[in-house]
Amino acid sequence: MTSPPETPEQSIGKGYKYLTAGLRFAGGIVVFLFAGLLLDGWLHTTPLFLLVGTFAGAGLGFVSVYRELIADPANRPTWKRDRGTEGRRDGGTEGQ
Repeated sequence: MTSPPETPEQSIGKGYKYLTAGLRFAGGIVVFLFAGLLLDGWLHTTPLFLLVGTFAGAGLGFVSVYRELIADPANRPTWKRDRGTEGRRDGGTEGQ
């Protein structure tokens, strides 16, 4: 059975998930960059915490986006969805 074609409204709704993921990644970088800049001004260590904050924001932003996208079952590859049923003689109907 095939599903009906998507309407433009449904396609736009799916795109917002990726837009928010990109904004979260960029926002994490910007927030940690400014925190590092403020810390550098307070401690008089010119580029040290600016760089640390930028890389920390990029790393934490990537982890946040990665965890969100992996948590969505629609983003998983099909070979991972069907794991555990291949190679069994009964076709994965254990306990039926």
